[in-house]
Amino acid sequence: MTTIVAALKKWEEENDYPAEEAEEVGLQFQIPPIEQMDGNLSKLTKCRKLSLSTNCIGKISGLEKMENLVILSLARNNISSLAGLEAVGGTLEQLWMSYNDLQQLKELTELPKLKILYITHNRIRSWDEVARIAAHGSLQEVSFRGNPLVEDLEEDEDYFDKMIPRLPNLKKLDGEPIVRLEGEF
Repeated sequence: MTTIVAALKKWEEENDYPAEEAEEVGLQFQIPPIEQMDGNLSKLTKCRKLSLSTNCIGKISGLEKMENLVILSLARNNISSLAGLEAVGGTLEQLWMSYNDLQQLKELTELPKLKILYITHNRIRSWDEVARIAAHGSLQEVSFRGNPLVEDLEEDEDYFDKMIPRLPNLKKLDGEPIVRLEGEF
């Protein structure tokens, strides 16, 4: 397994720049993969965009001192819970979590500034989780396809007909702008 320390050292060598000064750090596609986030991420205090996609991370942690983080990409990992994101809840605006093992989204309440949520191809089966998205007032864009909840909806029309009325504040669903007529939904 690749550690956060080793991944950051490799990133610094490839970019000829200290990671603690960078606004964007990409630790995706590590070989061997990163399996654990840890406190070594805390040195990335200036980082606004962090990518740890396409690794084998099972749990979100180590974000406590990342006070400027706006975009976090954890797609294509083994994450089953959004717990740990509360550490960046005051700044996080985009969360990319596609291709993980999420079944619930209860921690969304800890992310009041979140505007964009990509959660395609997870394991969400309950309309209650869509209600959590709807209750989140700042969310403007969600990507949701590939979750068991909507896999049985045969046509795009069925999918949008079921989702859009449940998400009255949303402006974009799966990359498609939502157009509402006055008084609709």
